[in-house]
Amino acid sequence: MAMRNDDSESEKQAPERQPHRMRLPGFLIEEEIGLGDLIKKTTYAMGIKPCSGCERRAAALNRRIRFTR
Repeated sequence: MAMRNDDSESEKQAPERQPHRMRLPGFLIEEEIGLGDLIKKTTYAMGIKPCSGCERRAAALNRRIRFTR
């Protein structure tokens, strides 16, 4: 009979990773922006309306990659 260890559940959760930061020249961006937000602005400018899946994708990409000055 195996005993359940409550501490093992907290160990399985991965710690929050810091986003990868990419530096761009100052004339390209004014402030820090995530990759998801950049794609969202581009698709909106092309006339594509975002859906709930687009919002989740943008949030996930923003957690992974950020563009800075």
